[in-house]
This record gives sequence, structure tokens and C-alpha cells, in this order.
Amino acid sequence: MEKEIQKKIFDAYLKLQDKFSIENSQWRKWCRENKTEQEKFEVIVEAILTQRTNWKNVEKAMDNLKEEMILEIKKFFETLKNDKEKIINLIKPAGFKNQKAIYLYNLFDYIFEQYQGSLFKMETENHFKLRQDLLKINGIGPETADSILLYAFSKPVFVIDEYTRRFVRKYKISQEKNYYKLQNIFEENLPPDWRLYQKFHALIVIAGKEKFF
Repeated sequence: MEKEIQKKIFDAYLKLQDKFSIENSQWRKWCRENKTEQEKFEVIVEAILTQRTNWKNVEKAMDNLKEEMILEIKKFFETLKNDKEKIINLIKPAGFKNQKAIYLYNLFDYIFEQYQGSLFKMETENHFKLRQDLLKINGIGPETADSILLYAFSKPVFVIDEYTRRFVRKYKISQEKNYYKLQNIFEENLPPDWRLYQKFHALIVIAGKEKFF
């Protein structure tokens, strides 16, 4: 049974790889190796902003932050602390602006308190501990935490979202919907390779948005 699931996952991955490319604006950056600290920071902000909205709205919010020259980790956190309304107005295109400003504040308050604002220092943390810490932050659920771990910090955790659930149903891999049980299916049947996890999950999202499943 395990080999059958492995084959289904591998065959499905090859089909997605043949049909779709990760070379678009979001995934080109999110799947880039050797990210700069600035790129890691942007991925973290985007992981919050993308909650319950589409990528075009996230891009508009990020453009607003760039235009105001706030898209730098120290300046961003200082603005969140001292002029939260400014951030709220700038991220408005991403929706749920008040909630997301709070979530961003909670996350970056933790990053500065625990790691002095250094994402490279944060990246060296054991990823199981880091995941536990992230999940304690109001506004960070499993999908957002794992997106940060995988795409910002190159940790081998497989992200589960609604597209992934559709993917496993389409390819008859599983009818399971539980986040952790689905995550285990991927992580137990794939090598623990963050590059593979990044590309695979990105292809699933791209294919899902293209109504492929």
C-alpha cells in the first residue's frame, strides 16, 4: 500500500512538472535558493497577507509598502509599533487589514524579541521548536507557519492547503482532509528535501488556480 501511494504521488508530481512552471512572480521568489534576508522578510510578510485573499491583492499591498519605503524589516516593525494605522492603510488591498496588521505585529514582535530581528539567526533554530513557537502566535496557523518554514527558511515541511486537498482527491492518493494526516502522507512518501517540497507545493497551487483539479 505504501509503495502504491509513493507511486501515485511521484506520477502526479511528474504530470504537474510537465504541464506547469514555477517561473512566475510569486513562485520565482518563493522557490529561490539562497534567499537574501530581505527576500526572506518579504516572503514572511506575504505569507500573512495572502491569508484569505488572492495573490494579485497581496502584490498591490506589497507595492504600497515598497512605494512608502517601509519594506525593510526594522523600519517595518518600527512603523507597526509607532504608526500602525499607516500599515493598515497600505495593506488594505489584501483584505482583513486590521487583523493582518495585528498578526504582522505579533509575528515581528516575536522575531525581534527572540532573534533581535535577524532572520538568519532565526533560520538556524531547530525547525520543530520554531514551528511550535510560530503556532503560539495569534494569527499563525499550521498553513502559514509551514509556508514560512518552507519558503522563507528552507525547512523540509510540506505545506497543506485547499489546493493540496483537491490534488490528493484528484489523483486518488487519499480522501483525508486533516492537515497533519495529509502532511504525514507527503512527508512519509517523499525524501525530506525542501527544494522538492517547495517546487511540488508551488506546482500544486499553480495547477489548482488553473482549475486543473
